[in-house]
This record gives sequence, structure tokens and C-alpha cells, in this order.
Amino acid sequence: MANIKISWHRKLLLKFWPRAAFKLFAKELGIANPVFDKAHSVFGDVRRVELYPLSGGQRGFILVLDLKTALYFYQDGDHFKYDGFEMGEYEKGDVTVFDNISEKISS
Repeated sequence: MANIKISWHRKLLLKFWPRAAFKLFAKELGIANPVFDKAHSVFGDVRRVELYPLSGGQRGFILVLDLKTALYFYQDGDHFKYDGFEMGEYEKGDVTVFDNISEKISS
């Protein structure tokens, strides 16, 4: 890991105004802030997130929010693509779903 120096200005900003700090960092990196604001409005009040693999031989996964809303993601080449949502009653997921994934470390 690289040895990165952080100025005292940025440390102060992160400590006391983290939201403003991340907006500044996103702006510097050319990342659209509205994306983060929308994500926070969706996930900010979620108490639990369940993760299920897709069944039926399809590659992808389902995120279930608060056991009520399912978001579907399907593999599209080398990435996953959002495909829609459903609402209903869902069961608790398996928190060990990632336990058998091997890590790839690139240098």
C-alpha cells in the first residue's frame, strides 16, 4: 500500500465535516455527487441488507432491503447490471455467502 500524506486541512475536514470532505473529494475526482446523494437516500434508512445468488443457472445476485424490496442484478459480460426490483415479503439471507470466495490480489 502506498504511503500517502494527508494535509491537516483535510484531516480536520474529515473529522468535523465528513460529508463536506467526501463531496470535495468526489468533485476533485470528477465523480457526480448526485449519485451519492441518491444512494444515501435509498440506503440511508435501511436496517438490513440480504444478499442472494440468482437461481436457475443465471449469473447474478439479488439485494433485499429490510426483507421487503428486492433489487436484481444480472451479469453482463465482465460486470453486473441492474435489472429492476420487486416488492414482497422475503426471508433472511445467509451472512456467510462470501465465505468461499477466493481473494485476488493484484500488484
